[in-house]
Amino acid sequence: MLLAYAGAQLRRLDPLKAPSLLMNLGGACLVMLSLTHNFNLAAFIMEAAWATVAAYGLIRLLSRRRR
Repeated sequence: MLLAYAGAQLRRLDPLKAPSLLMNLGGACLVMLSLTHNFNLAAFIMEAAWATVAAYGLIRLLSRRRR
């Protein structure tokens, strides 16, 4: 997720394109996976929201490409 954010800030990645969205989704899922060992509800909710937003962006990209 940090690489996606840095890439967007440095204008190397478009935050609305698949690579950035996939990095955000993957990072959020990995953090949620790590929370299975030491659960923290607030962190889980934040990462679930982050993953949901990234997944929504990917779904929008896919639906636009199919048109």
